[in-house]
Amino acid sequence: MLTIDSDAHVIENMATWRFLEESEQAFMPSIVQRTAGNEARNVAGNIKRNYWVVNRRIHDKDENLAHDVPEESREMRDVQARIAHMDELEIDIQVLFPTLMLRPIADRAPLEFALCRSYNRWLAEIWKQGNGRLRWVAAPPIMSLDKARAEMEFAKENGACGIFMRGLENERALSDPYFYPLYEIAGDLDLPISIHLGNGSYTIHDFYDHDTTFSKFKLPTIAAFHSLIMHETPTRFPKVRWAIIEASANWLPFILHDLRQRFDRRGKELPDDVLGENNIYVTCEVMDDLPHVLAAAGSDNIVIGTDYGHSDSATEIEALRLLRDKEGVGPEVVKKILSHNPARLYGLA
Repeated sequence: MLTIDSDAHVIENMATWRFLEESEQAFMPSIVQRTAGNEARNVAGNIKRNYWVVNRRIHDKDENLAHDVPEESREMRDVQARIAHMDELEIDIQVLFPTLMLRPIADRAPLEFALCRSYNRWLAEIWKQGNGRLRWVAAPPIMSLDKARAEMEFAKENGACGIFMRGLENERALSDPYFYPLYEIAGDLDLPISIHLGNGSYTIHDFYDHDTTFSKFKLPTIAAFHSLIMHETPTRFPKVRWAIIEASANWLPFILHDLRQRFDRRGKELPDDVLGENNIYVTCEVMDDLPHVLAAAGSDNIVIGTDYGHSDSATEIEALRLLRDKEGVGPEVVKKILSHNPARLYGLA
């Protein structure tokens, strides 16, 4: 039985952008350091010193770093160190998501394409060193969908097992028909649309700039699930699998109840197995009320991740081990969440 970490991260560094072409050098991100002041602190309470500059905007670099994870491992400076740590944690495969790209970083198509292209080639190189144990979700050029198929084909050929999206993308909900060509590509290439906790809308992201990640990232991600079901987007693309990543699963009973009421008022019937019928998977957290979640949503479409590399409320480096001892969750359900379900989601079976 493969043990699959459905949500792990890479922390981007300057090596991420070494695949920018000569004509794209003006888009090169840079890292700057604060040299004075101690009022800005990260989620661990440490002073924030390092920042990304991308497209003339400042982004935190060390806001959400797991300091109990070696830097060479979280930044993929030493791929074998990462794999050795996975062995310690009894993890067979990690599915890798970005960190910087969880927020909006590009407002122009050429800039976005250059950054996505370089990121994807960095992950392809990591995959080649990982002996099949480091799979990843590819960053699509949302503003250049005419280039998306070739880019996702490259990603698929180089270890990608999903397509990365955030709860909002370029001021659009994910149910917007603008994204239909990307969903067609996902179906054709057998790559799930992996919607990670995040926000690609400058408007909403900046509105909640001084608020918690709950408002800025979690609510848009949960809303994406609601919007996709309300607009029946998954039924338009029956070949596509979908995932809601790192938003916990405690919200599922409430959202499913709300959707059922709304469908009833429209004279429509929501299926009993909403996740299964729509090919949607949701990551849970060890601290979730899993018996309540499983009663509402079933056990066939729930997965789990460690949030490896980060240090926030969703992070639990021992999550996969702890799930085995979770009260009210039997061993067969544990096997589904750790192995069978993520294998189906990411096409790893």
